[in-house]
Amino acid sequence: MVEKIRHQLFLPKPVSDRLEALAAKPGASKSAILADAVTAWLNRRGASELEDRFGLRLDRMTAAIGRLERDGHIQLETLALFVRYELAIQAPLAENDQAGRAIAAKRFEAFIAQVGRQIAAGRRTIADGFGGGTESGQ
Repeated sequence: MVEKIRHQLFLPKPVSDRLEALAAKPGASKSAILADAVTAWLNRRGASELEDRFGLRLDRMTAAIGRLERDGHIQLETLALFVRYELAIQAPLAENDQAGRAIAAKRFEAFIAQVGRQIAAGRRTIADGFGGGTESGQ
């Protein structure tokens, strides 16, 4: 059985009248009603403290995720426009142009290697400015 402690408290007359009316119903008691009310109040208070404690941090995290999502959309749109531009201005290679294909393959390998170096170093080309962090001749 749960240990119970006696409390003496003062209630305003309207609240006391409402408590008396509720306690008059069958199966209800003032102690049970007050215990439920205090428990509910304490539970709400605890939830409020959690909101106070973590709310600001969650708001900051939500804003950061929003910026990451926006940056991802910008990067994808930039890449899509670049690919569209390159496909529109570059003439296709002839089937038997092995020298052109070799140069293209070499440039592509250099591009992939540069992307790998940038990611491994944690650098961002756009943050460094146009052409920043890239090696010339590749």
